[in-house]
Amino acid sequence: MCHSQERTGVGLRVLVSMSGGVDSTVAAKLLIDQGHEVEGITFWFWSYPGAPDYGETTKCCSLDSAALAATQLAIVHRTIDASKLFYKRVLRDYIARYGRGETPNPCGNCNRHLRFGLALQYARENGFDYVATGHHVRLTRDEKGIVHMFRGIDRNKDQTYFLYGLQQRELAHLLFPIGELTKDEVFAIARRNALHAASLPESQDLCFAIDGRTDFLFPQDKILPGPIFDMDGNRIGTHDGLAHYTIGQRRGLGIASATPLYVVGLDADRNAIIVGQEKDLYSKMLTASEASFTQGEPPCDGMRIEVKIRYRSPAVTATFHALSHDHFSVDFDVEQRAVTPGQIVALYDGEELLGGGIIDNEVKD
Repeated sequence: MCHSQERTGVGLRVLVSMSGGVDSTVAAKLLIDQGHEVEGITFWFWSYPGAPDYGETTKCCSLDSAALAATQLAIVHRTIDASKLFYKRVLRDYIARYGRGETPNPCGNCNRHLRFGLALQYARENGFDYVATGHHVRLTRDEKGIVHMFRGIDRNKDQTYFLYGLQQRELAHLLFPIGELTKDEVFAIARRNALHAASLPESQDLCFAIDGRTDFLFPQDKILPGPIFDMDGNRIGTHDGLAHYTIGQRRGLGIASATPLYVVGLDADRNAIIVGQEKDLYSKMLTASEASFTQGEPPCDGMRIEVKIRYRSPAVTATFHALSHDHFSVDFDVEQRAVTPGQIVALYDGEELLGGGIIDNEVKD
């Protein structure tokens, strides 16, 4: 930033990325109470041609709620339209990955390549010391000045999984004021200060999903019916477009079978779905690409780590192997169900996030 990195006491200029929700609002409130000079910023992603009319609100941000939160906190608030970048860096990637038979996680991509980068750029250009957000994660700085990221105190709300792409150049300029609080404590602070955000529901779905669906993003001539094959290559049905399916899915296949069948593979080259039994969903290892590590370097080859292959799944023990500077594999101690290409795999050493990548190939045996 424009100020010395040694400046870490009171009186900092802090830019808070505000969604209008309770977490970012309370983050701003805490920083104000600590004596910092706080301003808010909200990025709007929905003005590109053909974007749905969200009425200035989506499931992850509301311009009206963010502005109201800033007014209640008596801080300056700005809105920046980043629609073109969002479409280019997030939505196009999301659509392309489905076209390759993957099930993408756009939140990690947005955080890594867009949301934090834009806020940090704005802060740098406008003389702020730090950027703060309402994510449930914790940071510490060791004696060498290296910043380490740890899971939030509230394990049910911990968001390190989505922030695997942050490295030292970003972490050195970030603050996460609510990482030491539970969600109940965050709501209590908001209610105690009569903040409007305390009455808002939490967002759960993708920010651009409408009634849980995102197929409106895809050109209709690209969502074509195709064959459903069993594990032996026999055609046993017809699907209505790969974008409607993901690994592990059971419902909506339209197949009568004495044994429950699940999606175990998406074959984009043949526009086909592969189905199998429950046992066919389990994998002993995975490989991942687009790797990013918080310290800039991967863990030691053969290191024992913990791994999360989806946000709501518990971390499981595994062994890490570096394959190249941005490609790695993990061997699970116990086979894992529905390892899904396109999803994030996050790596941990106990409570500390080490980094992660995007699953590109699951290997069964």
